[in-house]
Amino acid sequence: MSFDVVASSRVERDTATPWEHALSIGLYCGITALALAVVGILSLFIQRPIIVNVLSLSYALLGACFFVAGMLVASRGLFSNPVMSVIGGTFAGAIAAAFLGTLALVMSTVNLRPVFYVLDAALLKLLTFQMPSVALGAATMVGLGAALGAFGAVIVLLPSVLRRPVSAALVGAVCAGLFQELIRILLVNSSATKWLHDLIYTWTGLTLKGAIIVAIASAIGIMVKDGITGSMRMAGVDMAATKAKYRWPMLILSLIVIGVFPLYGGNFVGQVFLMVGFFALMGMGLNLEVGLAGLLDLGFVAFYAVGAYVTALLMADSPYALAQLSFWVAMPIAVLASIVMGLLFGIPVLKVRGDYLAVATLGLGEIVRVIVLSDAASPLLAGAKGILQIPRPYVFGYQLNNQVSLFYVVFFGALLAAYIAWRLENSRLGRAWTAIRDDEDVAQALGINLIGVKLLAYGLGAAFAGLAGSIFAVLVGSIFPHSFQLIISINVLALIIVGGMGSLPGVVLGSAVLIGLPEMLREFGEFRYLFYGLAIIAVTRLKPEGLWPSAAKVREMQLDAETKAAVQASVMEKVA
Repeated sequence: MSFDVVASSRVERDTATPWEHALSIGLYCGITALALAVVGILSLFIQRPIIVNVLSLSYALLGACFFVAGMLVASRGLFSNPVMSVIGGTFAGAIAAAFLGTLALVMSTVNLRPVFYVLDAALLKLLTFQMPSVALGAATMVGLGAALGAFGAVIVLLPSVLRRPVSAALVGAVCAGLFQELIRILLVNSSATKWLHDLIYTWTGLTLKGAIIVAIASAIGIMVKDGITGSMRMAGVDMAATKAKYRWPMLILSLIVIGVFPLYGGNFVGQVFLMVGFFALMGMGLNLEVGLAGLLDLGFVAFYAVGAYVTALLMADSPYALAQLSFWVAMPIAVLASIVMGLLFGIPVLKVRGDYLAVATLGLGEIVRVIVLSDAASPLLAGAKGILQIPRPYVFGYQLNNQVSLFYVVFFGALLAAYIAWRLENSRLGRAWTAIRDDEDVAQALGINLIGVKLLAYGLGAAFAGLAGSIFAVLVGSIFPHSFQLIISINVLALIIVGGMGSLPGVVLGSAVLIGLPEMLREFGEFRYLFYGLAIIAVTRLKPEGLWPSAAKVREMQLDAETKAAVQASVMEKVA
């Protein structure tokens, strides 16, 4: 009954006119653009070019706000015909731009710097396009917003055969400018591709000619792909069967490319791939607990710390070391110690569920960190001083002493973890985990041993974290208690949610998005974490099932959508 009341109130609330919806979209996008100016993002990126002497990152961000406003108006089908949708997009874009036009007018008459120090003369020039009249600049901003809003609506309304190449051209050109630091490194590292760098880039960034070349190449690429796909469908080819047939060859080819890429890209690319693989390895362990077994664990960093400390104690050239073993001997011992910790960790929380489980595991993880920092454990674990001089591993007499070589330790460790996780997911134990995730009481009634199954989830998940911690110890060469903060558990959990609960490919993709992108955007300073947060919000809002969800999760979402649609239809009938 209560659900009917809520649903009917939503139906009544959704009686706003299309113009009111367009106005609200314009207001939201305008507030976003205003926030970019007030927090200092626009001021920071004034000198950062997307296309040299044509488009800076500041103008690109503003244009994106207006463009998205038009896209949202058209994609939601607020108006009955395409012409009115374009007009609505124009209106939303103009409303969004009006916020910045108003800000420029206010800045020209009132000194806002005592409150917002980033609202300076440089930003005013940006907002008025360096025009002598502030009013004329503000009007130009509104006109630009209207034009980009209309363009965003037109892009959505185009037929797919035109929309996809145009979208690909825009995305390709923007990515070539946004990630130019990484792309230029890759191109200049080889004489075979240096000519391409000189064709597209200068020493200051992407040229207008280069942007046009990249846009045309991207559009042609998507047109060729769509043409091949369309021809196969017209020929009666079963696309699902074809994808399944080439799944393994494509996977092997992808792994080969990932393995070779850091050799070609150098230490910076190796560092980015190293961090992505490192968090993907931990994500696979937490995915067993959260994604398959439904055991929300916020103390996962404790297993990671155990693996790192055991490796340090068995390898370091330090007074605190228990032995001077090689990495290949110390690492299995560290993994075994993490498994034991996982089992001990799971025993106190066997009867705890839901939010209480998250709080309990958080407390256990903090207990481990406090013990490591305590004076009582400092004679063994060195306390806040940490353990130094951990040697790098050797392979056939060759020391792995740079980012690229250490990447391969993480790479093969992640491959091993992925294979084990894949086999577990499709095993009897994996099905038992899925059963207790869905309903513990029903699973127990079916004869599943909840205690054993849960402890195995904690123990096997801890093994992956221990492996990651062991690699971390030799990667950094020293470990300190402050390296094992709660934020690590949060990051690993976030990449699982973004990638897709219970999905191994989703874990890798989530790690690439949440770990790899901030690393490649390091030039943007602390603001890259703002983009990190926005990416999490956008994915959870637009794709709540994750970027690469598991097949089971897709089925669950479809069933939920069908149930919701049926209930809403029933409520609509009652309201009518």
